[in-house]
Amino acid sequence: MLKVHAKKSDAITVLYLEGQIINGETEVLRNAVQSASDITVNLSKVTTVDAHGLGVLLELREQALANGAHFELINVSKRLYRIFEITRLNTVFDIRSTFQFFPLPYSQRVPVAA
Repeated sequence: MLKVHAKKSDAITVLYLEGQIINGETEVLRNAVQSASDITVNLSKVTTVDAHGLGVLLELREQALANGAHFELINVSKRLYRIFEITRLNTVFDIRSTFQFFPLPYSQRVPVAA
C-alpha cells in the first residue's frame, strides 16, 4: 500500500511517499498532486517502483511542467536510482539527494567539486 503525506509551504508541496509505487497503488499519489504547485517527491521510504509507477511519475512531472511548476525527486535510494539509470529516466527527472525548505542565499552556498 502506498501512503502519501503532504507538507505544504507557500510555493512548494513536499510529498513523502511510503511503500510501493506500483500498478493499483498510484491513485492516492495522483490525488495528492492535483492541488499542488511546485512539487518535491521524497522517495526515501519507497521500496519498489514498477513500470506503471514510473509512468505515473512521468505523467505527474509533465502535468506540473505544463502548469509552469517544478517537479523533483529527492532521497532516492541507490536501488531505486539504479532503476532510473537503467530506464534513463535519471536524465529526465530532476533528482536531488536532499531538500531544504529554506535554502541558503546564493552568496552563502558552498561550491561542490565535481
